[in-house]
Amino acid sequence: MRAVEFQEYGGPEVLKVVETEIPHPGPGQVSIDVTYTGVNFADLKARAEGYRVPSLPFVPGLEVSGRIREVGAGVEGLTEGQEVAALTAGGAYAEVVVTEAATTFPLPKNVDLRTAATLPTVLPTAYALVHTVGRLQPGETVLVQGAAGGIGTVVGQLARAAGAGSVFGVVSSAAKAEFARKYGYDDVFVGEFEAPVRAATSGRGVDLALDPVGGDTLRAALASLATYGRLVSFGNASSAPPWQVGQPDLYPGALSVSGFSILTLARTDPTALRTLTEQAFATAADGTVSLPVTAEFGLAEAAEAHRLMGARTSTGKLLLRVAESW
Repeated sequence: MRAVEFQEYGGPEVLKVVETEIPHPGPGQVSIDVTYTGVNFADLKARAEGYRVPSLPFVPGLEVSGRIREVGAGVEGLTEGQEVAALTAGGAYAEVVVTEAATTFPLPKNVDLRTAATLPTVLPTAYALVHTVGRLQPGETVLVQGAAGGIGTVVGQLARAAGAGSVFGVVSSAAKAEFARKYGYDDVFVGEFEAPVRAATSGRGVDLALDPVGGDTLRAALASLATYGRLVSFGNASSAPPWQVGQPDLYPGALSVSGFSILTLARTDPTALRTLTEQAFATAADGTVSLPVTAEFGLAEAAEAHRLMGARTSTGKLLLRVAESW
């Protein structure tokens, strides 16, 4: 089979098409004939920085849609030929991937394989940020970094459906702001946001801030919270050194800070992940949210997909089309 791997860390040019053996599932696993693979910022960090890379060479990719090829020993509830979406621990930039049955999910009704490839990371993460971790209540105000990205566009819709009073987004360009406003946002700020947030809330701040950037942006998000406000960190796209939140940061407003990583949840509590994923997938099946795919590449064009995402000009979700893409 063909796959896309890198043998050294670097820019998009290190991604190379290779021929390799078809993998077979072990106990508790399934193999999947991949139709689509989602492109995530974590894939870029793996390629450039070694994020979650156990050894080289490495095939990136964290989510797929497709049909089950083989079922390993002890697996129940999944069958050969079944259409599924799956969260993987890498290896998804390939024609066949092996992953844990516990992180493989039958498709909801009314969801096709193209849409399904956007589900495994984006939708459960967004759902957790709004409901499970963020605990958004009707009438509360929300601030979302990266509002034009895959997670951001879904968070905007989920927050609106949950009865948020106001939903504010932050993006890096006017074009992204125009795009994000289609997905539940009352207003979208370009670049600096702390002062505009205070102005938009009559000085109060927001009840919930969601940040995938880290560094100084995380500090500004914390400073934008209202009394009793909540900040959820779900990434470090800036690659800034870890920031230690101190007591002086929290005491004046009685603030709270938490974090979320779907990959960590998959590793530590698959049962909780399955519950979260089923709840999240239902919002796609019933039309509560739509997941915009804004660019699609053949698997051999993975480097081009990385260049687009790395330029920070992309919006929505990027996909690699694997089946019949050669």
